[in-house]
Amino acid sequence: MPTTPETVVLSAVMLTEAHPRGVLVDVEQPQLLLSDRAASRGDGVFESLLLRRGALRSLEEHLARLRRSAEALRLRGPDDAAWKAAIGTCLDAAVGQWDAPTAPEVSVKLVLSRGPEGRGQGPTAWVLVAPVPHRTRYGPERGLKVITLDRGYPAGIGQRAPWLLIGVKTLSYAVNLAAQRWAVEHGADDAIFVSTDGVVLEGATSSVILANVGQDGVVTLTTPADEDGLLPGTTQAAAFRVATSLGWRVEARRVRVDDLERADALWLVSSVRLAAAVTELDGVKIPCDPKLHRQLWEGLDREL
Repeated sequence: MPTTPETVVLSAVMLTEAHPRGVLVDVEQPQLLLSDRAASRGDGVFESLLLRRGALRSLEEHLARLRRSAEALRLRGPDDAAWKAAIGTCLDAAVGQWDAPTAPEVSVKLVLSRGPEGRGQGPTAWVLVAPVPHRTRYGPERGLKVITLDRGYPAGIGQRAPWLLIGVKTLSYAVNLAAQRWAVEHGADDAIFVSTDGVVLEGATSSVILANVGQDGVVTLTTPADEDGLLPGTTQAAAFRVATSLGWRVEARRVRVDDLERADALWLVSSVRLAAAVTELDGVKIPCDPKLHRQLWEGLDREL
């Protein structure tokens, strides 16, 4: 019988010196020391993958980004082969025949911590598989209300101050979640970070993409440039592949808030939401072309 989301088991695999390719552990029992720096300092990195229609989406891209993040923190962790083995073990326990087209959609989280303080131990690494919550489709008829929030630093600061870890997917997500709470408390659904000099960066937990239709009728899909200080998004990369297949132009460049206001469509994209249309920005209604939204959403639905 096909596995349903209700039958997915929350499962975890720890990668240790004794089990470098991972060993299944009981998620109902403690696995981390209280002194682990993942919990005490947020000193670590992570990636969240999607298993959809029996395939791990953007696996190589996520592993490459995990390596880049680990290098930025001077962390040495498992190699790609070890991560892949651990993912397979965890999915076997959580889903069963997870590579079947009928397999349920699940989230696969890879975490690498610096490990416990003061014990001379190496990094802590684990994989966690969990069901994906119901996906709400935010289209032009029911889009997101979004506010812009000051990120507190100028665009490009990451190149001048690499120790700030701009564009690195660390475990320190307190600011991102605080931004989303602030948005909800002020009548919005989500937030877009903007630099102190007015450059659009990214959503609190998503990438920003906008579309414009030129006088020649050709659509241009735009995302903020990585060098301005944001985390390169795997779903954004998938959206660009979709756009290219549709004959659209794609570009990564410096974007400002008025660019968002003038766009024919604006989205926050992530593996959970796919392409969520933004229909209100800082309290002002903005358009989202229904045809553009349908083409991008359906393209991402196929791609991911």
